[in-house]
Amino acid sequence: MGPLSGLRVLEIVGLGPGPFCAMLLSDLGAEVLRIDRPEAVEQTLGSLGAVGYDEVVCRGRRSVAIDLKQPAGAALLLELVRQADALIEGFRPGVMERLGVGPDACAERNPKLVYGRMTGWGQQGPWATRPGHDLNYISMTGIAEAIGPADGPPVPPLNLLADFAGGGMLLALGILAALQERERSGAGQVVDAAMVDGVSVIAGAFYGWHDAGGWSLARGRNLLDGGAPFYSCYATSDQRYVAVGALEPRFYQQLLQVLQLQDEGLPAQYDPSGWPTIRKRFEQVFATRTRQEWIEHQGEAEACISPVLDLDEARSHPVNVARGVFIESAGKLQPRPAPRFSRSEAALPASAALPGEHTEQALLDWGVDQQTVAQLLDARVLRQR
Repeated sequence: MGPLSGLRVLEIVGLGPGPFCAMLLSDLGAEVLRIDRPEAVEQTLGSLGAVGYDEVVCRGRRSVAIDLKQPAGAALLLELVRQADALIEGFRPGVMERLGVGPDACAERNPKLVYGRMTGWGQQGPWATRPGHDLNYISMTGIAEAIGPADGPPVPPLNLLADFAGGGMLLALGILAALQERERSGAGQVVDAAMVDGVSVIAGAFYGWHDAGGWSLARGRNLLDGGAPFYSCYATSDQRYVAVGALEPRFYQQLLQVLQLQDEGLPAQYDPSGWPTIRKRFEQVFATRTRQEWIEHQGEAEACISPVLDLDEARSHPVNVARGVFIESAGKLQPRPAPRFSRSEAALPASAALPGEHTEQALLDWGVDQQTVAQLLDARVLRQR
């Protein structure tokens, strides 16, 4: 089931963008086989108890534990490559080559393989082998400097931008594009995805606005960075927050009516010199009601006011419940796969597998004979949880 049904993908265990890319492909129907490290089989698991293990991001695929540092483990992976359409890896440049399972070795076994590589800084360059995390990568694109209050330091936007959006999601797009090209050429290729590339692409509009004179380098002074009082969050009387996104004039006028400020003669909406005055009045008015009271008071007005929910509240909010944004898996509510399809909707994903949970059966299903599996288990090249 799903638009990617029939696609076979190998995922080499990693953190952040690699597993997220694999989750996206699996959610859409691909069969993804996760190659875990043997030591993860013995680890005590929590949300982050084993390398790359997460109950949401690891959902929907089986796990085998292979010691790729042993020649027999690398040889086994090359045999699996023969049957794969794509491979995902997120090591530093050169690691897969040193293990003997780099792109050239895999292409010898399967010329049609799409080899997806995920790094922070790219495969080449002066920082190619440096470690880093989401915040490091967005700091080098100009985006970290643009996020946060005017009178404070830049604020990390969780790890959404580099790990997930600019990393895993764009790697998934690249793999699918290469698979589409393979339909014409008959040949696989390497997809080189770097998080600094991906974040820069996602932020392309801001580079353009800045070059055109429409975006200031001063943080907290712009239309979409919290500088505009009509695109910001406000504290309510119960110490919660509402979000206001009344960008267009017609929505802004309705916002003023909801706040009963339409006759106060406030400065013009798009005059930045008047924004401090508008913000002060908005702060005063929003502090007079609770978060829920403001949502009810807004009624059907198109003032673009919404509650700022926490993670627990989001899963139970009637709007999200009606849409079915979250699904239940293993007794927990987690985000439903997206996007949705009218004709080839994928099945809901299975719960996350424990590292090494399917070593024996999954390898048999991928064409490895029983004797070989038994020998590799005895030699501790493989581990079965």
